[in-house]
Amino acid sequence: MVSQIGDGVSKLALLWFVYSITGSPLKTTMIGLLQTLPPILFGPFIGVIVDRVPKKLLLITSDLMRAVVLGVLPCLLPVDSFSIERLYLMVFVHAVASAVFGPALTAAIPSLVSRHEFTAANALLQTTTSIGIIVGPALSGVGIATMSSQEVLCVNAVSYVISALCFLLIRFPRTEAEPSGEGSLAGTFRDVMEGFQYVLHRQRVILMLIGAASMYTFATSAFSTLFPVFGKKLLDLGPIEVGYLWSAFGVGLLLVSLGLVSLSSWSLPKRIHLMAVSSFISGVTLLGLLFISNRLVAAALMVIIGMGAGTLTPVAWGVLQEIAPTTLLGRVLAIYNLGAMTSAIAGMTIFGWVTQDFGERPSVFGIGVGLFLSALVSMRVARWVQVHWTEANHATEEAAEPVVMVTQPTSR
Repeated sequence: MVSQIGDGVSKLALLWFVYSITGSPLKTTMIGLLQTLPPILFGPFIGVIVDRVPKKLLLITSDLMRAVVLGVLPCLLPVDSFSIERLYLMVFVHAVASAVFGPALTAAIPSLVSRHEFTAANALLQTTTSIGIIVGPALSGVGIATMSSQEVLCVNAVSYVISALCFLLIRFPRTEAEPSGEGSLAGTFRDVMEGFQYVLHRQRVILMLIGAASMYTFATSAFSTLFPVFGKKLLDLGPIEVGYLWSAFGVGLLLVSLGLVSLSSWSLPKRIHLMAVSSFISGVTLLGLLFISNRLVAAALMVIIGMGAGTLTPVAWGVLQEIAPTTLLGRVLAIYNLGAMTSAIAGMTIFGWVTQDFGERPSVFGIGVGLFLSALVSMRVARWVQVHWTEANHATEEAAEPVVMVTQPTSR
């Protein structure tokens, strides 16, 4: 939770800083692009690292790296040297650490909770994200209004250090098996190819989930990156108001995350169907922002958008954790993130250009359409799973993976 609050503080501070000194929505999207490049460039290799290295070490190291890059360094650099180019480099290194942190945290869940609790555990983790969105941007907005964005980033380093200290108190089970490849470069490439072979040839449902997630990130990444622009231009908001409005999104995310905790007992097709419904609701509500000017109404719509947007990720992670073996989970998550982040870069680039050349309203409309497409793909996944999914019997928690890519019901 502390780490997510830190992310919320730094995200708004970075976006507001770039837009305030450039006035360019396209350059503002560069922050989002740099944050999504590492999972694309290094994703499969990060997956191998997550499968090989103890999760606790990865989580602590990632937090400390983020504290140094977006906390200590801004403190040491003089104000006149805090250029956009240097900021871009710092954001990229910060994103590399975050690209390791996310899969490591998600891959640790199967070693900490039982199988039927995966969706609930993911939902609880997402509550920390929502709390970070609620508290982080509000703190950041107040900080930007009362201090410089450089000072906000400097103070924010404490959040990552506290997060690292929290991980020190967690005892992770030492039952994680390492991949078959050795530490050599050739062994690493074999491990990477093993992950791709599993996703591309053995589990079709993973490819379908990547398709749904890609449409989702295509829309939501552009919306979150350009939200300061939308808030300033469409609703005439300052940094504090933008922070509060984004916090309303976090309230919706928190509400739906708490609700998902009780849905672990739902069948797999029913959970995926919920993904489709939530994406559709989020898209409809997003379009409502084009027709209102009242800030309280806008805040209410942001709560609903947050509720709609907060369903896909915990459910999708739960599916991946259920069907992927423990020794491949890091690579499966990395490949999933690779597809999602590639689509996110496309969304931020396209909608940044649309906002720059055509204005905010066409961009918001296009983002809403992207969420509708995510709903359609999720509905297709739900129907496919309902036809092909068969429950597998597991003798132990580390027994053979479930059979999901079948033409007729089978059992193992």
